Amino acid sequence: MSDRVRPKDPAAGSATPADTPIRFGSEAAILNALPHPVILVDARGHIRSANDAAQSFFQASAAVLARHPLKHFVPFGSPLLTLIDQVRDRGSSVNEYRVDIGTPRIGGERIVDIYAAPANEGAQDTVVMLQERTMADKMDRQLTHRGAARSVTGLAAMLAHEIKNPLSGIRGAAQLLEQSVDDPDRALTRLITDEADRIVKLVDRMEVFSDERPIEREAVNIHAVLEHVKRLAQSGFARDIRIIEEYDPSLPPVWANRDQLIQVFLNLVKNAAEALTDTPDAEIALATAFRPGVRLSVPGTRERVTLPLEFTVRDNGPGVPEEIQAHMFDPFVTTKTNGTGLGLALVAKIIGDHGGVIECDSQPRRTAFRVLLPAFTEKMAD
Repeated sequence: MSDRVRPKDPAAGSATPADTPIRFGSEAAILNALPHPVILVDARGHIRSANDAAQSFFQASAAVLARHPLKHFVPFGSPLLTLIDQVRDRGSSVNEYRVDIGTPRIGGERIVDIYAAPANEGAQDTVVMLQERTMADKMDRQLTHRGAARSVTGLAAMLAHEIKNPLSGIRGAAQLLEQSVDDPDRALTRLITDEADRIVKLVDRMEVFSDERPIEREAVNIHAVLEHVKRLAQSGFARDIRIIEEYDPSLPPVWANRDQLIQVFLNLVKNAAEALTDTPDAEIALATAFRPGVRLSVPGTRERVTLPLEFTVRDNGPGVPEEIQAHMFDPFVTTKTNGTGLGLALVAKIIGDHGGVIECDSQPRRTAFRVLLPAFTEKMAD
């Protein structure tokens, strides 16, 4: 027999027998890198393992999750529990889409796609992955917002040519007429002038959508931006509203235009303040956090970048009417009596131009506008 060591036959001996239940310990780094909640449920219905995203989703540590059965964390009679039973009975994977597993513990409505499969052949353990629909829907709506912004771009160009020029002549004629009429009629000429100016300002706001110049960006400290916005708000429209800060001080800089970020968050805070007019315990929260996992293409480049920085403006007002939530970033959609419906559309355009995403989650006493943007890297400055 040769003295050489023979290669080990993979079928002859394995470090982990096939009937050994899968545990997540050795794959923790891989599972924790996933943005989706992944749990391992045993035959008793207990959560044996959970990755970081699952702990965040259920708002409980792995130790707390392990002390209770899964049914403790989901609604009574949840389809998730039925799916796990089906996996055990069939011995094969089962998927179900758009399932609401929200509870007061983990938040109101939580719509997810569920992917469940046996941990290994013959075992009663089940691996479950949850994919929240909000992010997929968020991507779809963001594309809709950008399409709507392009429509406004064309409309603004038309209005600038077809309306602003004639208005200039109307305004000039009204000023000349004002010099030769009596006082009662002079009020009418001033009304014509004022209304012409108001229409011009509206068209000017719309023309911002047609600005396609490259954005001048740099590394921006988001907390300095939010502090500036907070000072402006508290010295004016939000002087009687409590503004709290929930910041992650370790966040890296954001790759953005500072002035445009101020415009975005000033608009969001102003909207929140106006929504709190009749709220006795009015409160606005400004929050920053690191949320890895979202990747998008940045305008002007083929590269896909991660959007790990999440900035939130949250208020405890009455919430956004359900019928307009899906369209609130579209132009001319507003709940204000005298609103133009261009403020949030412009916010969506600015965030989109930065390669980011903005979304609103709203229910009574909790409305949150979330902005996801790329972090600054040295490569971006080259």
